[in-house]
Amino acid sequence: MQFAFTVSFHFIFPAFSIGLASYLAVLEGLWLKTGKALYLDLFRYWLKIFAVAFAMGVVSGLVMSYQFGTNWSVFSDKAGGVIGPLMAYEVLTAFFLEAGFLGVMLFGMGRVGKGLHFAATLMVALGTFISAFWILSVNSWMQTPTGYEIGPGGQFLPGPSWAAIIFNPSFPYRLVHTVIAAYLTTALAVGAVGAWHLLRDRQNAHARKMFSMAMWMAALVAPVQIFAGDAHGLNTLEHQPAKVMAMEGHYQSHPHGAPLYLFGIPDDRTQTLRYAIAIPKASSLILKHDPDAPLAGLDTIAPDKRPPVWIVFWSFRVMVGLGFAMLGLGLWSLFARARKKLYDWPWLHRAALVMGPSGFVAVIAGWVTTEVGRQPYTVYGLLTTAESRSPIAAPAVAASLLAFILVYCAVFGIGVWYILKLMNQGAHPHETGPEQDERAPIRSAGITPGPHQHAAIEEMGEDSGAGAVT
Repeated sequence: MQFAFTVSFHFIFPAFSIGLASYLAVLEGLWLKTGKALYLDLFRYWLKIFAVAFAMGVVSGLVMSYQFGTNWSVFSDKAGGVIGPLMAYEVLTAFFLEAGFLGVMLFGMGRVGKGLHFAATLMVALGTFISAFWILSVNSWMQTPTGYEIGPGGQFLPGPSWAAIIFNPSFPYRLVHTVIAAYLTTALAVGAVGAWHLLRDRQNAHARKMFSMAMWMAALVAPVQIFAGDAHGLNTLEHQPAKVMAMEGHYQSHPHGAPLYLFGIPDDRTQTLRYAIAIPKASSLILKHDPDAPLAGLDTIAPDKRPPVWIVFWSFRVMVGLGFAMLGLGLWSLFARARKKLYDWPWLHRAALVMGPSGFVAVIAGWVTTEVGRQPYTVYGLLTTAESRSPIAAPAVAASLLAFILVYCAVFGIGVWYILKLMNQGAHPHETGPEQDERAPIRSAGITPGPHQHAAIEEMGEDSGAGAVT
């Protein structure tokens, strides 16, 4: 529970910053190509929001690195030989790349050339993608472990090829599905901000551009995400059939075509799906492309190897339901665009506003489906969760969990409130970026100030006296 709380809380921010970093690169690229100040205004506006979201993602992620030792010491001992280097690669490549160029991106506009600043923005966007690459490789290996050897002490050790570990069977599907989810999450958040300001003023040029770009993303990418999710589901059926059985609510096997349960109440005690609403043979059609294809149920899995169906069943439906709602919003926007009413239909704007948080809910629901669905294992089929935990008492974990809840809700609640405050203000002409804020750094220690910084220091000296300059 403690790890689920910290991970799910953390996952919100990378899901936003991955997509937002790419959106910033697009905005700056369009500004450099067209010279239109509107793109620069939007870039500076979203850059401030990105800075806050990125910082909260980094801080919330630091806790989890310690939890590998505090919560999962046995897992770290058993699997550290495989996952340790992969997570180190994430730090050495993605994190260092982001850290090296983030300062230039945030505070360098006007202090370095336009080309160098754009390159810094691209490097930060690339860094967020590389970070997702390595972390998803780690998680995918835990879901579909390959390329390992068992050492004399029972540890998982790298086999002859790291490629077999990194590019394990589920990794490509998870990478595509998760990165697209991050882009959709950002698009819906941007679209909600644009819709909010269009409801106030339909002629707001900045809101129009935000909303238009976001709706293009939703309309074009949501269908791709549905196909990517379907491919991911077929891969999961091949390598983790029990997870798919739980997602579908199939307690019993269906030798002559399995129904697709739209809704129902899973009952793990009686191994039945109560009050089920089903489409006959549709599950076999989706998963096997044959309505009469047999599908095994959880009755073929040992009781102690089954995931908790109730959580997986509903988290999967939340994710899929929101995915189709995103598709519906995108199609609605295409219809409005074709009628030249994209900025004139308030009900479309209200729908986009309501859908603003849906990307965050969907990525959390997808993560819950993935992680709870692989239970009772941390390394699927090889190492159970019960065997992986640290030998610490429940009261100690409960006390720290309470502390996490209080601190996270206070600190990150303020951060989210500040982001919402920035979103409420909206972008406007001659938007200022973080580099123009009076609290921004003017120089690094040991670096001789340039002319601009000299002027600022001299102005301070005139106000405070010569002693202040000294």
